[in-house]
Amino acid sequence: MEGVLWKWTNYWSGWQTRWFILENGVLSYYNSQDEVIQGCKGSMKVSALEINVNPVDSTRMDLVIPGEQHIYLRAANAQERQQWLVALGSTKACVTTRTRKDSGENKPDILKVKKSELRLYCDLLMQQVHTVKTEATREGGPEIRTLDEATNLLGATCDTFIKTLEECIHIVNTSLNDVPVPVHSSIPPLPHNQSKSRGNKNASNIVRSTSIDKKL
Repeated sequence: MEGVLWKWTNYWSGWQTRWFILENGVLSYYNSQDEVIQGCKGSMKVSALEINVNPVDSTRMDLVIPGEQHIYLRAANAQERQQWLVALGSTKACVTTRTRKDSGENKPDILKVKKSELRLYCDLLMQQVHTVKTEATREGGPEIRTLDEATNLLGATCDTFIKTLEECIHIVNTSLNDVPVPVHSSIPPLPHNQSKSRGNKNASNIVRSTSIDKKL
């Protein structure tokens, strides 16, 4: 995926357009599309990013490299932001899952990544539900075009959320099938010393009964 996003630079220059390219698990940005051939101005591994939905601005998303860097981005509209959020979330899940499979890490770690992706979509859903509710209860009636766009975005996010949830369920079911089921005997064997003592008791009982028979 590639396209124009506004990147916050500093308080002097404010928001500036940059050309972003998401490819092979790396998000790179350039001054413009024409300057791609000159090399990127910066790049980030998506697997290292925390992707946050801005709770106020429906066009903004924040990318965080914990302990290192915060990157504030804005899309042209809510639809474009959603496309980028889904692309980034899916890329992060795929790259991290593939890396952990190659390194031999177990399924609970992969499930943790998927839960992170679900949290991103959950935040997006809550914001979109709020937008639909606000528009639907607008005094004087809703703006049909705005409400239509909001409900379309909500539907698309629901589909993505459900798909990711199904992937989580598949991971859990696969993990359960991989767990070996222990086979238990109906009568557990006695410990060696306990078995021996029980044998001695049985032998003494036999001797005792024999001596009684002789007396009789």
